[in-house]
Amino acid sequence: MVIGVPKEIKNNENRVGVTPSGTMELVRHGHTVFIQQNAGLQSGFEDEEYINAGAKILPTIEEVYSTAEMIIKVKEPIEPEYKLIKKDQLVFTYFHFASGEELTNAMIASGSVCVSYETVEDSDRSLPLLTPMSEVAGRMSIQQGAKFLEKPLKGRGVLLGGVPGVLPAKVLVLGGGVVGTQAAKMAAGMGADVTILDISMKRLRYLDDVMAANVKTEFSNEYNIRKHIKDADLIIGGVLIPGAKAPKLITRDMLKDMKLGTVIVDVAVDQGGCFETTKPTTHQDPVYIIDDVVHYSVANMPGAVPYTSTLALTNVTLPYAVQLANKGWKKACNENIPLKKGLNIINGDVVYPAISEAFNLPLKDVNTYLN
Repeated sequence: MVIGVPKEIKNNENRVGVTPSGTMELVRHGHTVFIQQNAGLQSGFEDEEYINAGAKILPTIEEVYSTAEMIIKVKEPIEPEYKLIKKDQLVFTYFHFASGEELTNAMIASGSVCVSYETVEDSDRSLPLLTPMSEVAGRMSIQQGAKFLEKPLKGRGVLLGGVPGVLPAKVLVLGGGVVGTQAAKMAAGMGADVTILDISMKRLRYLDDVMAANVKTEFSNEYNIRKHIKDADLIIGGVLIPGAKAPKLITRDMLKDMKLGTVIVDVAVDQGGCFETTKPTTHQDPVYIIDDVVHYSVANMPGAVPYTSTLALTNVTLPYAVQLANKGWKKACNENIPLKKGLNIINGDVVYPAISEAFNLPLKDVNTYLN
């Protein structure tokens, strides 16, 4: 199969779809890999490394898309890429369709085959291709939250871990999944007073067993959320419903109950955000203030640490990419149920229920394409 890896063009997206080592593995399986010139440079991988791994370099994004049967990316295509995607072209990347109607319509119109990283789902309901980026984003949410709590950045002027004789900051984590767990670990390690809210008692019991003594757990409901936001210094939104829009757990009216300079970090922004006032921001302009509450909602947080993120992403996506390339998407998805769940849009048809529900679009049974 001919595989193309374009340079990411989303604002401040420094990751790349495949590392040189991943390229070597694809070439070893007999595939031809085209890398756009300098696609890996911001992640710390030079063209020469890709050439040594067996790739061929193409100078423009247009040439990569026009040449490839399969595109491997990191972030969803944006408007300049829509017209480059061809009918029947396999596109393997994060899409987050349920929060992007324009993107959804563009991919329907393209006639391409869209396999979405974030909806590949194992039998235990874990999301193997989303997990490493959720781990990065969860840890980064605390780093960024701690920074924006500083007074010159309009925060409360609170040190996350406090100092002897001064109480530490209070951190509220909404969601005890991968993002919430990593955020809580980081915040606890910095000495903060951490509370995790989740609706799964099984998950809360697990977290209660494994977390440090400065992490508490409590069942998530509106009453408890309203109670905790009143004295929280930093709030992390880490709630995810696979392939669907995130629930709005903090509404606009709740902001008035927060302290001046509270920082809220919405890691669920790619799925529409779990705060009503969330709007996507960029690394270049990461925050905005509503009702004296600092909102951080960068839509590609792991893009700020591209070396770590690209290595972590390729570790998990490569086995699936090899299967898709070796067998073709139909056979690969027939034989691999988790990968089959990654199919979102096929030749103009929506085949993933959450996308159909989000935009009231017709839903086609994915099996009609696989049988």
